[in-house]
Amino acid sequence: MLNPVDTKSLFFDPAVADASHSTMARGMKGSAILKVAAEIRAMQAAGREVCNLTVGDFDPKQFPVPPQLIAATEAALRAGHTNYPPSDGVLELRQAVQRYYERELGLRYPVESVLIASGARPILFAAYGCVLDKGETVVYPVPSWNNSYYVQLFSARAITVPVTKATRFHPTAAELAPHVQQARLLVVNSPQNPTGTVMPPEQLRAIAQLVVDENERRKTAGQKALFLLFDQVYWTLTFGGQKHVTPIELVPACAPYVILLDAISKSFAATGMRVGWAVASPAIIARMRDYLGHIGAWAPRAEQIATAQWLDAVDARHAWQREYTAQIQRRLDALYHGFRAMAAEGLPIDVIEPQGAIYLSVRFDCVGKRFANNEELRRFLLEKAGMAVVPFQAFGLPDETGWCRISVGACSLADIERMLPRLRDALRG
Repeated sequence: MLNPVDTKSLFFDPAVADASHSTMARGMKGSAILKVAAEIRAMQAAGREVCNLTVGDFDPKQFPVPPQLIAATEAALRAGHTNYPPSDGVLELRQAVQRYYERELGLRYPVESVLIASGARPILFAAYGCVLDKGETVVYPVPSWNNSYYVQLFSARAITVPVTKATRFHPTAAELAPHVQQARLLVVNSPQNPTGTVMPPEQLRAIAQLVVDENERRKTAGQKALFLLFDQVYWTLTFGGQKHVTPIELVPACAPYVILLDAISKSFAATGMRVGWAVASPAIIARMRDYLGHIGAWAPRAEQIATAQWLDAVDARHAWQREYTAQIQRRLDALYHGFRAMAAEGLPIDVIEPQGAIYLSVRFDCVGKRFANNEELRRFLLEKAGMAVVPFQAFGLPDETGWCRISVGACSLADIERMLPRLRDALRG
């Protein structure tokens, strides 16, 4: 038997640990949401009931992956689709995405415009990496998902645009206009994570036209183009008469400057299957393909084959999506109406009616009154009401506003119904 080498004591020399980190790594911040998740697990392990409204993911017991998608993946594995896929994705899926976008969104792209990757996150990462040079400027609204982390990772410069309930927590062209001449990349997301709101078409049209006008100016000046990264990973999930639109539908001339980001993760409750894609001009897609090729961020081949079949199974997919969307909306509506009832009783709650994604924006108007800050409020809700939420500060908004993200992907209607009376009692206390 080999004598094992005990390495544990060697790993905790502070001098060695400090020397092992790059400047980028030293400045890198961990996810605030994952920190909250650790607290929830500890409470649940201690036997406490917690309505977990924090994670932007799905509990498979509540929202299973479409059975057809699972069956097609198993069949692809049995058929031998276990080797590396092409760096831009298997042709069957790239063509299926072409057909999907033409059929569902009215967008006709060449196959060279489609890049497959292991989920939407690597696509976002690659867009930053292929568009930005060190010190160039990214403009994005706050709150928004993960932009602050990517700015730091790529040594970019951020211009944040605080947004409010008045504009559905989306930026307007008037708010972005003072910054576009400095910008290399604008980042917009609809339906929005964390707010669950949908950008009105006229608002998106004005932003798309702003991008076109700025790029016309840059052509004359001989400057690098301005790109719009449009994250539409939740686009199939809209409620209450809201309709998703793309900037290209509204202003076709913006197409060369728009990078669309999408995935099966939220559309089909398939976060762990890791299949996403970018759709953009062939020139930018070629650079992103090479960039992700060096990282190896490819979606597994079998899942790609299965996703291609699922996208083309139009009738079955639409039937599944109707029930899936209804299940999400039932949870969001239960929370919305419960919060509205508490507000009618005089409790300090403001909430936005469900519009899209798996999120609800709710404000507890007691920060600066009953609680010193959002963190104190969050801990109170968790400890006294068994309600786990994420304040907007986790999404880059620095203000102590009391606004929080509610996510319904990991809870049941029964969880919500048991939590609401606890919340009412806690707020009355």
